[in-house]
Amino acid sequence: MRYINMDHEVVRLVFQLALILFAAKVGGEIFQRYLRLPVVLGEVAVGIVIGPFALGGIDLPVVGHMFSNVIHGSDLTDQFSLPLSDELWAIAQIGAIILLFMAGLETDLKLFLKYARQATVVAIGGVVAPFALGVIAMITLGFADGPGDVQALFVGAVLTATSIGISVRVLGDIGKLGTPEGVTILGAAVVDDVLGILALTVVLSLGSSEGLVAKDIGVVTAKTLGFWLTFTLVAILLSRHISSFLVNKFKVSGAALGLALALAFGSAGLAESFGLAMIIGAFSIGLALSGTELAKRIHEPLMSVYHALVPIFFVVTGMLVDVTQLGGVLLLGGIITIVAIIGKVLGSGLPSLLVGFNKRGSWRIGLGMLPRGEVALIMAGMGISSGIIESDTYSVVILMTLVTTAIAPPLLVVSFRDNVSGLVKFSKGK
Repeated sequence: MRYINMDHEVVRLVFQLALILFAAKVGGEIFQRYLRLPVVLGEVAVGIVIGPFALGGIDLPVVGHMFSNVIHGSDLTDQFSLPLSDELWAIAQIGAIILLFMAGLETDLKLFLKYARQATVVAIGGVVAPFALGVIAMITLGFADGPGDVQALFVGAVLTATSIGISVRVLGDIGKLGTPEGVTILGAAVVDDVLGILALTVVLSLGSSEGLVAKDIGVVTAKTLGFWLTFTLVAILLSRHISSFLVNKFKVSGAALGLALALAFGSAGLAESFGLAMIIGAFSIGLALSGTELAKRIHEPLMSVYHALVPIFFVVTGMLVDVTQLGGVLLLGGIITIVAIIGKVLGSGLPSLLVGFNKRGSWRIGLGMLPRGEVALIMAGMGISSGIIESDTYSVVILMTLVTTAIAPPLLVVSFRDNVSGLVKFSKGK
């Protein structure tokens, strides 16, 4: 009989996936049934517990380090950018792509376009306010020399992030993704990520030896925004033809689902190649196909894929949190976290009052834009791996991400419990 080595990459990966899926479902059950909290929060929580900086980093007999990119006794702190194996990280990203592809499919395109103006206003406020407050806080507390300090600019850029995945999952779980507030949050989160990635690109370039000139900033901005808008528009215009072709020309069982996923993955890769996050490409093609016959045909089978792969993404997101480094930065981290909360809730919520939402709707939108989740974690990893921030700044970002991601889902759920509309025209008499 062939001897199976536990250090073998494939064997290790399948054991990791088995443990992740089991932990995700147990965590989700506990949080939903007993704590009355969203399932996604349970998935992130168990990720922290079994991750490489907690139980997964313990050197066990036979198994070794179950969750760690470092297997043979190396220092985990050398692996800030990616403390997990490339294979596990890749599978998690597939889960993220499916999450946003499904979110796009379930979004009412007409409603999305109807609230595009509102989403843009909310997104701009949700970028400008947190960025400015983050820079001011770093300077005021003495951790940056001035507004041009890369450390301050980096913290400001990270505070602009909004976790599309977290908010989408929560809104979907409570059936509010198709509401005016839900659609506005979704659209604004997409725009936020586009603008946030632009801001981070500029900051990373400023931190390099070569720097970045105004011309380069304009080129980067035009390239990313131009691609996103052009791709989304073309996809919408071709959506009926794409749906008809895939539904009518392929009769093999499962063909529609397989080809739809091919479109999602292809769109995600294309977005990444133009400097955007893969999840934005997946959402855009899903949004374009929403309301088509293809979307109806693949919804049920895609949900099965969704429930199998998406939890992996959220557990892995939790695994990136190093709770062992949070103790030394509690003061700065606490202040930055408060700034992050105020920046998003007010920065996104107040502008919504100007575009047709009442106070209730404004509160919901502010909370929906609050969680930083996987987006901020990825940004933090890019910052420390590029060498422009130190480990203490990294830990501050992690603490902020952990708190905002934890408090936003339950608050968002509570904000929708009264089922009262958040639009001004419906607010009277309620």
